[in-house]
Amino acid sequence: MPWFYAFFFVSGFCSILYELVWLRLSMAQFGVTTVLTATFLSVFMAGIGLGSWIAGRWLRREASGLTVRPIVLYAASELLIGVSAFLVPYELRFGHEILLRLGRDAAWTSSGYSCFSGIWLALSLAPWCVCMGATFPIAMSALRAAGGEDQHSFSYLYLANVLGAVAGATLPLLLIEQFGFLRTLWFGALLNATIATCAVSRSRSFDFRKEGAVPASAHTRKDGEFHHRGASTRWLLFATGLTSMGMEVVWIRIFTPYLGTVVYAFAAILGVYLLATFVGTKLYRRGVFGGQAADGGIWLLLGVNGLLPLIFADPKLAMPRLLRVAFGVIPLATAAGFATPMLVDRDSQGDPSLAGSAYAINVLGCILGPLAAGFLLLPNMSERGALVTLSIPWLVIGSFRGVTEAGSGKKRGAWQKFPVAIAFLVAAGAILFGKGFEGKFRDRRVLRDSTATVIATGSERSSKRLLVNGYGMSSLTPITKMMAHLPLAFASAPRNALVICFGMGTTHRSVLSWGIDSTVVELTPSVPRLFSYYHADGDQLLKSPRSRVIIDDGRRYLERSRETYDVITIDPPPPVEAAGSSLLYSQEFYKIARQRLSSGGILQQWLPGGDVVISAAVARALTESFPYVRAFGTFDRYGIHFLASRQPLPLVSGFELANRLPPSAVLDLLEWGPRTSAAEQFDLILRNEIPVERLIANSPLTSALTDDHPVNEYFLLRSWRR
Repeated sequence: MPWFYAFFFVSGFCSILYELVWLRLSMAQFGVTTVLTATFLSVFMAGIGLGSWIAGRWLRREASGLTVRPIVLYAASELLIGVSAFLVPYELRFGHEILLRLGRDAAWTSSGYSCFSGIWLALSLAPWCVCMGATFPIAMSALRAAGGEDQHSFSYLYLANVLGAVAGATLPLLLIEQFGFLRTLWFGALLNATIATCAVSRSRSFDFRKEGAVPASAHTRKDGEFHHRGASTRWLLFATGLTSMGMEVVWIRIFTPYLGTVVYAFAAILGVYLLATFVGTKLYRRGVFGGQAADGGIWLLLGVNGLLPLIFADPKLAMPRLLRVAFGVIPLATAAGFATPMLVDRDSQGDPSLAGSAYAINVLGCILGPLAAGFLLLPNMSERGALVTLSIPWLVIGSFRGVTEAGSGKKRGAWQKFPVAIAFLVAAGAILFGKGFEGKFRDRRVLRDSTATVIATGSERSSKRLLVNGYGMSSLTPITKMMAHLPLAFASAPRNALVICFGMGTTHRSVLSWGIDSTVVELTPSVPRLFSYYHADGDQLLKSPRSRVIIDDGRRYLERSRETYDVITIDPPPPVEAAGSSLLYSQEFYKIARQRLSSGGILQQWLPGGDVVISAAVARALTESFPYVRAFGTFDRYGIHFLASRQPLPLVSGFELANRLPPSAVLDLLEWGPRTSAAEQFDLILRNEIPVERLIANSPLTSALTDDHPVNEYFLLRSWRR
């Protein structure tokens, strides 16, 4: 028994490790879009569910003639999962190369690109995820053949798997910081190989009983009893998976304002969720709250607990940010962790084949939950509405089951004594008194889509802000104007420019003041719709024939575009450590951007702060991608403007740069100061030039920032060493 527990602990750790790394590798190859993320998670979970179902069906069919020891089959599955660590990165890169080759002959639309990416993700990931899902029924069969647990074997393995997943949500972040994505995958492969080796070595000590692969009780149930109990149990399994995973999408939205957008914030939510799931499963394993008699109460708790984030995400509540997450997430996750293994054990009674199909149904709910929350609920209602929609059905189910079982004269368990009236009272209080984050702002405009909740706030220029998922993206500052005017003034007679990241639209507006074509790429659909909130002429400028707004991932757009630009200006989302931002700072990205620049084109890269390691990594990535690079501090020395080109960047004065601006661009440059002439404005920047060699020398051992080693996003160990 301890061996199986150890196997599934390590296996759970590896599964989350692979999920985290594969998602980032997929983003690097196919773009950081909501569709890509949803497709990846759907493929990952669908593969696990399919593997569980296939393995269960196969074990049932082969039960009477199984000639291979189940423990050996389990070892083979783990070994195949380990092989994926080496093949998946190659498969994703190969798919990316195919996409580029096809793109030379046909213009890719965003939907066509996404469709191909989704198909390739399914082909690349699904076979390995099937192996992950197959481990549950196969291990249950091996456990029973070895004389281990019978009726509750699923919950035993599930408990270990979830505990391993808790470690997998946190420890790999430290490995990535130290070794990069690919070497972290190799570490996972080593662990899978270790599991396989230990399983084979222990197989000789297991008493294999061929007739014990499937319990006889599973075949001798009365058909009517099985149909009634199986149907209702499996519907509950589906709904539990849908609710818990759908809630996770909403949690990320409502807690991001307090945790920020760094990878450690998302890891905190995932880690708390998995840890609470482990606690719930442990409570079930110990028979707390009456086991199967917990029906009415557990569903009431799912409904009530699902609404608690409305209270703990309220900005008026003075509470440490981590406690907000803990009190908002733990109750629901604990209830789900109790309910899921309880339902699978109840449905399967230890039968590996039935457990496989029951778990697959739960996984199906886990697939549809994020899709429903991300693409149906959140774009059409507030986070409050999404939580209420996901929670209310459980209050109804819990009330109905509690009343039905009480009326039937069954013995009431501890959970069933939880009064329905109190449950509805708590739920009503959460709905009525819990306030969303946007309630913090008196003057605001709120837009929601499948990507983010966007808040525009402030009445005066100095107070206007843009918040995406509660995190401040930008303000109306002359820095964003200089992101356009500085590279355009250095360029020779610019004809067009590409702006990556719309923000408040200031940089796009400044480019248009030159009377040239401006294309801007923005990831969040709602952001450009707020252009007129910040600039009175925003709607008019969007209608200009020289203005083009594209909703897409900036890097992905550059790859599939055939156009060349005289200037490409990039303003990645703050902070510099933001999750996914490295894909707009990496050496691989600069290689793509270089191909889309005209012969004398200039790339402007804005770096909003960061430590010396980040500055050195970005500076080295630029100097290894372009022969000519210069860096300038801003007006207040916050952040750096990098200029990079394949042609020399001349040493010019502010007066010379100012003379290159058309009159409308001069007016735009001076609109917010801080100087009264264009020459003085440029001189402020030119006097703040920073030798690129100095930036690199500040951290000489730091290598160039790459897709595999994004030093800006993973910084925890570095911060501890300071």
